[in-house]
Amino acid sequence: QVQLVESGGGLVQAGGSLRLSCLASGRTFSSYAMGWFRQAPGKEREFVAAIRWSGGFTFCADSVKGRFTISRDNAKNTVYLQMNSLKPEDTAVYYCAATPRISSRLSKEYDYWGKGTQVTVSS
Repeated sequence: QVQLVESGGGLVQAGGSLRLSCLASGRTFSSYAMGWFRQAPGKEREFVAAIRWSGGFTFCADSVKGRFTISRDNAKNTVYLQMNSLKPEDTAVYYCAATPRISSRLSKEYDYWGKGTQVTVSS
């Protein structure tokens, strides 16, 4: 089992920045690829970014490319999502998730999920 707890969400004006953190506990964190997803009211959960266990390869959704950066610190069992140039359409609950696969943008391939943290971007 892997337990995931997100933090760092909040209310920010458009153009601002936030850094989300996801602290993992349980099984060996470094053996899991990690992903961030988000879900806005009335919409499907969507992929945001993912990072391999080593941190050496990352990828993200086109909608956040150039603005969001995913990273991880295996010594701290933590994965981060740095979000810059935020837009009102980034408003959502953000979830981190863990998968034993190399990496994935498919939510169904993630086995463990946090409860989410709310990000609200005002215009």
